[in-house]
Amino acid sequence: MYQFGMRFWSSMTAMALSVLVSGMMYSPVSANPYAQRFMTQYNKIHNPANGYFSQEGVPYYTPETMIMDAPDYGHEATSETFSYYIWLEAMYGNISGNFSTVSTAWSAMETHAIPPDSLQPTNIYYNPGSTATFAPEWGEPDLYPACLNTAIPTGVDPLSTDLKTTYSTSDIYGPNWLIDVDNWYGFGNQSNGTSRCSYINTYQRGPMESVWLTIPQPEWETFKWGGPNGYLDLFTTCTSPAPQWKYSDAPDADARAIQALYWAYTWARAAGMQLQVPVAKASKLGDYLRYCFFDKYFKKIGCQDSTDPAATGYQSAHYLLSWYYAWGGSITTSGGWAWRIGCSNIHFGYQNPVAAWALANTFAPQSTNGKGDWAVSLSRQLQLYQWLQSAEGAISGGCTNSWNGRYDVPPAGTPTFYGMSYQANPVSLNPPSNLWFGWQAWSMERVAEYYYLTNDPRAQAVLAKWVAWIKSCVSFPTDTTYQVPDSLEWTGAPATWDSAAPQPNSNLHVTIHGYMNDVGVTASLSRALMYYSAALVQYSSPVDTAAEKMAQKLIDRMWSRYASDPKGVSTPETRGDYTQLNTAVPLPQAGWHGVMPDGDSVKPGCTFLSIRSKYKSDSNYARVAADLANGTSPVFTYHRFWAQTEVALAQGTWATLFPNDTVPTVSIKMRAVPAFAPAPALLINNGMIHLSAGNTPCTFSLFACDGRRVFSHVYKGDAAIFEKQFAPGAYVANLSSDRGVIREAVVIGR
Repeated sequence: MYQFGMRFWSSMTAMALSVLVSGMMYSPVSANPYAQRFMTQYNKIHNPANGYFSQEGVPYYTPETMIMDAPDYGHEATSETFSYYIWLEAMYGNISGNFSTVSTAWSAMETHAIPPDSLQPTNIYYNPGSTATFAPEWGEPDLYPACLNTAIPTGVDPLSTDLKTTYSTSDIYGPNWLIDVDNWYGFGNQSNGTSRCSYINTYQRGPMESVWLTIPQPEWETFKWGGPNGYLDLFTTCTSPAPQWKYSDAPDADARAIQALYWAYTWARAAGMQLQVPVAKASKLGDYLRYCFFDKYFKKIGCQDSTDPAATGYQSAHYLLSWYYAWGGSITTSGGWAWRIGCSNIHFGYQNPVAAWALANTFAPQSTNGKGDWAVSLSRQLQLYQWLQSAEGAISGGCTNSWNGRYDVPPAGTPTFYGMSYQANPVSLNPPSNLWFGWQAWSMERVAEYYYLTNDPRAQAVLAKWVAWIKSCVSFPTDTTYQVPDSLEWTGAPATWDSAAPQPNSNLHVTIHGYMNDVGVTASLSRALMYYSAALVQYSSPVDTAAEKMAQKLIDRMWSRYASDPKGVSTPETRGDYTQLNTAVPLPQAGWHGVMPDGDSVKPGCTFLSIRSKYKSDSNYARVAADLANGTSPVFTYHRFWAQTEVALAQGTWATLFPNDTVPTVSIKMRAVPAFAPAPALLINNGMIHLSAGNTPCTFSLFACDGRRVFSHVYKGDAAIFEKQFAPGAYVANLSSDRGVIREAVVIGR
């Protein structure tokens, strides 16, 4: 049932699919419409005029500067962004046969996101028997700072000595989660105020701290800005704060980078080019990523009293990808010190069975326990998905080893997973962390990849129920549109986990609130359906044709409706939350005064905007201010790097998994073609649009009935365009040159 591709394309079309990169011509492996779409999107992302990359080659969170998501400025970079850059280049290697850009992407992350030795200078003083000083967490930002408490016992770090021996360094090989690429805030690195790609942080004050309530601060703290103790006493208090450095890692991003590199390695090995892929670096990243397997203060799993005795060995290991890990130390070596923490909070959306499987096998780390730890993690992750699967099939939030961030006793009857307490929305409540449907698409796509790679029945069982739910809640309201869930609400709870006899979660439910057509989420969801469908075929299981067709319909309609965007593939979005630009930022109750590098005052009554006054010079600020003054919500068309990469990956994944697809098509209905002598000529038959442009360049465009241009390209000579790359519907085909214009009514059906 899978026939697709090469036979539909003339040699001229294959030539047209070649792409100019770094001055060299590369031809794609698979000359089908989906490979062409990938290359089209890839070129948009790499077009310097579209602004996706900085002068250093760092991928921005968005080309647009004024955006407030989790990052608070578009020209920041996150470790998530770097991981998607690596994945984009992995797929490019698969399509083009050139894998050298994978190392370029990894080097960008290594150079600009992983702090060099000079920026983590005192790790040599770290004592794995005294990991960090305990600080309680609080429910509201205005309850901070938290008082450091040396009387609370903290556990032993079981990784440090082995990692130091294995890699001959005390330093951490992990990216800081947030980079101020353009040095917009003005901190610079090492407080020099000028260097670009500076390490910063924002969130540190409990589950109710949204982006609108954050206060940016440098990761290299010398007290040059902020208050008398810099920004430190916004978060913690102690008797004599010292200048220090500190970094926070986002484990899901690290795991995604490893996942992407595994696919690059797999495809490159098939082409005999595996030496172009930096496997050893991915393995090393995975070795250090194990810090997220451990409780925040290395306390025993199941701890419900902060005064409990400290854990030793692996008593503090939950083996799951938690929300973060962090490390820091003194800037001066005189009386030097350093600290490290894991994380007590687990979100299902961070789990990555592909990365775990790779690190337990082909990418096994060099350390003594690395391979075995990842093998345990793989099994634990799959169990977590099963434990959190609702009666409908969606996956609920996660669990914590530290109730309230203080190791409090959870409410009676709270179900547990290996002693950790269930939470519908771990870590964040503003907004709730499992509100966003995107977590379903992101995380379950990884499970589907893992199932495709391994035929693990545990993954298949969770996927079958989840896909059935997806098929019930994704819809196609018209012949050209689609919608996927937007927000989710959770009620009930799972049963306490029993690995010997897991119980069905008949009391855990999900409700959908609203729908959307976000391209990044849709692309990720379609890839989950693709890998699941392809795995069923690969392992001779009953085929889910409906899931396969849904995946293709989603990417076809998304492309047809939104790919005319010259910057990428994107949809307008209404930002009602921008009303919070003038929301007051909570400060310590005793009052706190400080200053940002540009002179903005941080004082009682300050707002998100007032401590980021440079936004008032942004090209989009005037219209945002006008909209808010008029009581309307601003509308933006953003090009988030992760979402644009997901769009490209979806097209490339279809080209890879279904290279010979033949979903039935019908002939294009047409009226008679007027004759031009000589060219141009436009012929439509057998599901193809044939162009004869002669020696004169001609522009071929396809317009939807509402006037949107859904396709446009300049051709010279002969070419053929396969109609299946466009969604079913009525169009007007337009071929123009200096010799005339041809317009044809076209009806595309399936």
